[in-house]
Amino acid sequence: MGTPDRYTHGLASRLRLERVESLGTFLKSRRDRVTPAEIGLRTYGTLRRVPGLRREELAQLAGVSAGYYTRLEQGQAETASEQVLDALARVLRLDRVETVHLHNLARQSAKPGLSEPPTEEPHPRVIRLLESLGEATPAIVLGRRGDVLAWNRTGHALVAEHVSYEAPQDTERRPSIPRMFFLDPHTRDMYRNWHELARVHVAYLRLTAGRYPTDARLAALIGELTMHSDDFAMMWATGDVSDCTVGAMHLQHPTVGAVNVEYQVWLQPDSPDHRVEIYTANDPTSSDAVRVLTQHTGRTNHPAPLTQH
Repeated sequence: MGTPDRYTHGLASRLRLERVESLGTFLKSRRDRVTPAEIGLRTYGTLRRVPGLRREELAQLAGVSAGYYTRLEQGQAETASEQVLDALARVLRLDRVETVHLHNLARQSAKPGLSEPPTEEPHPRVIRLLESLGEATPAIVLGRRGDVLAWNRTGHALVAEHVSYEAPQDTERRPSIPRMFFLDPHTRDMYRNWHELARVHVAYLRLTAGRYPTDARLAALIGELTMHSDDFAMMWATGDVSDCTVGAMHLQHPTVGAVNVEYQVWLQPDSPDHRVEIYTANDPTSSDAVRVLTQHTGRTNHPAPLTQH
């Protein structure tokens, strides 16, 4: 479940062209979602050819000219001020994360060519945090694209026991949580709330793509998933964007059976792209299952380094 081969990487990048998403594409998708009735705009029963707001209506409500907004949506306007973007976000009823994404897209250059990003390595402080958690609390460290940079043994056993524990040490073929979610049947079968979590993964990838429009590996991942997973393609087409901070995971684990856990994401000040994801059981039965899993990993594995530097 590592990175795609060179052929897939190149093909996926070409399919995504030079950027994963443009400002105009995002604006149009959100304009289509807002109905005139939602914002108190009278239509007097006239037949409308668009599902949401017309360009002219959005421009008027945001206090900009229709011509300027049209150029903005078509990618012909060079810049957009923060005030204009905030006005558009207000009319489009964007939440905080969607507004951040809108600003990220507006900061992109017109043709941001893709480039190979540097290899991601977890900060030593994060590794010490993992070690301090011990094995009683499952935890993993994720990079910006959802690659597993490190995990403790219980975190590994909880989310990917069919993958080698040492897999994150191979920087070229690290396990990818989004790739496993959409392309690995073992992972898909394990989650009873797969669709809910899959949508979160897709929405977070879109947020990340807005932050890093030139990341060739991110573009390749999104292209690969779009090509090989109809579910991903449909979820990506919705245009949803959100952060990934807390939530519930309902698993049917192959070793310990039904487990319900809450995940919490801890961001790292020294490496803001990296997230420590910690799992806590949310009922007594799940607590017992995690305890059994911890004991099982202790019996079947020998101590090994969390990562290899």
